[in-house]
Amino acid sequence: MKVRSGRTVRDLRRENRTAVLQRLYFDGPLSRFSLGPVTGLSSGSVSNVVAELVAEGLVEEAGSVDSAGGRPRTLLRISADSGYMIGVDVGETRVRIELFDLALTELARVERPLETRGPRRVDRYDVGVVVGHLREGIAEVLERAGIAAERLLGVGVGVPGIVARTAEDGAVVHGQTIGWDAVPLERLLRESRLLPETVPYYIDNGAKTLGQAEMWFGAGRGAQNAVVVLFGSGVGACVVADDMRPGRAVEWGHLTVRVRGRRCRCGAQGCLEAYAGAEALLERWAEAGGRPPVGADEETALTAMLAAAYPAPDADGTTAPADATALAVLEETAEYLGAGFSDLINLFQPERILVGGWAGLQLGARFLDTVRTYAASYSLKYPAARVEIDLGTLGPDAVTVGAAILPLADFFARGGRRAEADPEEQSPAWQTTLQERAAQ
Repeated sequence: MKVRSGRTVRDLRRENRTAVLQRLYFDGPLSRFSLGPVTGLSSGSVSNVVAELVAEGLVEEAGSVDSAGGRPRTLLRISADSGYMIGVDVGETRVRIELFDLALTELARVERPLETRGPRRVDRYDVGVVVGHLREGIAEVLERAGIAAERLLGVGVGVPGIVARTAEDGAVVHGQTIGWDAVPLERLLRESRLLPETVPYYIDNGAKTLGQAEMWFGAGRGAQNAVVVLFGSGVGACVVADDMRPGRAVEWGHLTVRVRGRRCRCGAQGCLEAYAGAEALLERWAEAGGRPPVGADEETALTAMLAAAYPAPDADGTTAPADATALAVLEETAEYLGAGFSDLINLFQPERILVGGWAGLQLGARFLDTVRTYAASYSLKYPAARVEIDLGTLGPDAVTVGAAILPLADFFARGGRRAEADPEEQSPAWQTTLQERAAQ
């Protein structure tokens, strides 16, 4: 049956269930009485939807609250153990896999370093190695938490590079900087037969999953237009704007900041990533005469570089002189970053630019004020005066949180029904709906 708008009765029921689930998730616990005004549904519709969700175990009672002169009103909330999601961060130094319940409480975690190893010197980005880490790590977090794979709403995976989709292979990753040329990652994971066919994979760019997390739960809440930048070994960004509500990953790290400049990992010259990514930053320090720790991973080496440039006082209150080489490289990097931020400001005119990623959080804590100054000097005055540049608030785990949000958001947009429950129904525009909610 269709209503005048062209939507079916089933569409309306799904939308009503989605509205109730969203409000309970972001604003709950709430009473049935409170759900009416915030969802725009009639009291009868709220009662019917809540009765369905309670019967299905998605919603549970959470105490009561006094009413004005009447009986206490029962509060409702999302049942945290009614579904589970896995979030994966395929980073450039490690693979992180986390299992969450519906309230995004972490239940188990596994990390696998990505390193060149073995007598044949297997590359750390070897597709087989990465898929093996995912296969073993997903099985391990499920076993640790005692959760059956059938209870998963899905597995979200954040990856470096551009993600395209084909009917045959699903998500295909074009990760030029790590040597991935049209890697059919979704098909490879499916072929591993680790999970039931009914458990979907959601694969997207890691900067986009970071942006999703910060917009839902972090420093992006309430913003209509924002850019979330990811600094790790490389550099990426997610733009959330009026005409890009779900957020769009952009290869910001490969904007040219210096003509005929340093060679970037992508093969081009003068990319921002060739000056601001952690890998390039450490290379520049070594080239200038610095001494990065021998054999250390990138995170440890960057920590050592920052400690050399900005030495902490000793126990007696004295401070060793700063490493002039490390300090000069970092100060130059701050200017490159400021210039890169100015491109984002002039192009997208965001309300906020948020800095995340393990390297971004380390670097930002040291010289974000300097970056702000350079960004303002390179930008047009009007948009520069209206942007806030801050650190993200969700820490280094934000990519995995954002990846786990992908199956959660799709589940809510389906009205709390799993993808396999109605295979003929097309997945709705869940990102638009829930991104709008996060901006409220």
